[in-house]
Amino acid sequence: MKKIKQGDEVAVLIGKDKGRRGTVLEVLDNNKVLVEGINVVKKHTKANPNAGVEGGIIDKTMPIDISNVMIWNPEKNRADRVGFKIDKDGKKARIFRSTGAVVDL
Repeated sequence: MKKIKQGDEVAVLIGKDKGRRGTVLEVLDNNKVLVEGINVVKKHTKANPNAGVEGGIIDKTMPIDISNVMIWNPEKNRADRVGFKIDKDGKKARIFRSTGAVVDL
């Protein structure tokens, strides 16, 4: 079980977007995440009429390292660490370290 999953709200800790929040769009295999509206770059694309691609400058969301984001705790209104807890039923659940509340509601 991973500490950060798709759909989680995260806060950026390091980089040009430090302090901003966004939703995780995708968790990649190489320990990187795509966060909505974070690490947006300008990409110059060449036109390809055969594929129907227009040329120009587009905005593209690039991956950010998973160690540079923390999950957002709405109760404390700040970023928080994630831990794991095993329930009485034997199911593993993610919890916030500061409050002990379950992340997945």
